[in-house]
Amino acid sequence: MGEALLDTDMLSEILKGKDSTVLASAQAYLAFHQRFAFSAVTFYEVLRGLLAKKATRQLGKFLKTADTSDIMPISLGVLRRAATLWAEAQQHGYPRDDADLIIAATALEDGRELVTGNLPHFVWIGGLKIIDWRSSQP
Repeated sequence: MGEALLDTDMLSEILKGKDSTVLASAQAYLAFHQRFAFSAVTFYEVLRGLLAKKATRQLGKFLKTADTSDIMPISLGVLRRAATLWAEAQQHGYPRDDADLIIAATALEDGRELVTGNLPHFVWIGGLKIIDWRSSQP
């Protein structure tokens, strides 16, 4: 089982705790690796959403999860790779959301699989291994 980077959608699913398939995959991953990893962009996206909703209980749960996870920084290497992906996406008509491209670039730079349910956002990216915990085990 390879090291993975959680996309924002998958981290949100884990925090909600409603999808038993996602939870089983997350538990299996933690049993093997002991810690989740996600991008600083994912940290920002989840944090801003919870603050905007004034979801105090969920915010506490998220911050505890963040404290026991590896939050991957946005390095210059990540930004260079994300910019290259953006240019490729624009040339070929692929999705080019900056947050998604930075998250994908983070996974690529660190040699991690990307765990996401947003497959259309990422399937076009060469070299990126994608796993959807909604439909498969890690």
